[in-house]
Amino acid sequence: MKRTTPLRAALTALLLTVGLGAAHAGMASAAPLPEPTAAAPASAGLLDAMRRDLGLTAAEAEERLSAEKAAVEVEKAARQRTGAAYGGSWFDPATGRLVVAVTDRAEEAEVRALGADTRLVRHSAAALDRAKARLDTLHAPAGVAGWHVDPKTNSVVVDVVRAERRDPDVRSFVDRARADGPVTVVEKAQPPRTYAAGTVGGDPYYTGNVRCSIGFSVYGGFVTAGHCGQAGAAVRGWDGSAMGTFQGSSFPGDDYAYVSIHSGWWTVPVVLGWGTIPDQLVRGSAEAPVGASICRSGSTTHWRCGTVLAKNETVNYSQGAVYQMTKTSVCAEGGDSGGSFLSGDQAQGVTSGGWGNCSSGGETWFQPVNEILGRYGLRLHTA
Repeated sequence: MKRTTPLRAALTALLLTVGLGAAHAGMASAAPLPEPTAAAPASAGLLDAMRRDLGLTAAEAEERLSAEKAAVEVEKAARQRTGAAYGGSWFDPATGRLVVAVTDRAEEAEVRALGADTRLVRHSAAALDRAKARLDTLHAPAGVAGWHVDPKTNSVVVDVVRAERRDPDVRSFVDRARADGPVTVVEKAQPPRTYAAGTVGGDPYYTGNVRCSIGFSVYGGFVTAGHCGQAGAAVRGWDGSAMGTFQGSSFPGDDYAYVSIHSGWWTVPVVLGWGTIPDQLVRGSAEAPVGASICRSGSTTHWRCGTVLAKNETVNYSQGAVYQMTKTSVCAEGGDSGGSFLSGDQAQGVTSGGWGNCSSGGETWFQPVNEILGRYGLRLHTA
């Protein structure tokens, strides 16, 4: 990897000193790495980003991260304890607790004993998943933006583009959805789009004339969005030099890819802070619940934060549907595709697409990272 400035050389030395390997292929600044510690839930820079985008004080952001970490473990236990009565769950920022939906009142006491709140619902998570799976077999018109299971409404939410809501094909799709199970229709101002972009400046990677962002380092390369390049495509680094090759890519249907890197480039368990916040260490990939805070790093809009809005959503891009996506309230723009989604120090996924921008707001989807690791047999590089 070609790093010639004293600033980049200093960062390489720092990374080697703390045993993280050589410099990251897309490193944009020499901001000091956070010291590994179990006591601090996040760096000061990450807390600053949460304060900016979520309206929290530093103390509130720190308290929320701690509560969300506890909720991850409670969710696992509640899902196992309730079995077929499990109706889904979400994190409630107002109370700092996980809410678990159940179809059997007899399960409520045991769930509360785990430290969660409960809500009695009619439909199990399994029944809603089956209803969504039936929709996944249908061809959706362009006016349908996507669909997902929403535990809060205990239904399958179908997003339609506001200007297309009266289109006969859209109405027919919604009618079919309602025949398969409980449905809530939500109108969106714009259809979803991917966030790839033409060649512009910054610290990205390039394939052809497309600029995208690195997701997470894995041993041997990195993961990113599938729409950024096809298997066999060559990848150039931030400085235009040969960096690697797409070894696997899937889009649509999925939106993930694996890029192997050439000698001269190294991987580290770091997500870029772009000089705005310290670069973030990655320590695992425990999946955050709906309602949890989440932040994203990308080569265009850098650090942005929001919350997890939905999981297992089908997104209907113009190129075709993509399944099992996670929706967030984080904004993104062209060139952010493939970039990292983090919850605390846990990898969540790679940026796929969305609607809106970081001036007026919007929503963004990511492809969960654990699915990518399993698909290609990869091991996440962690601190």
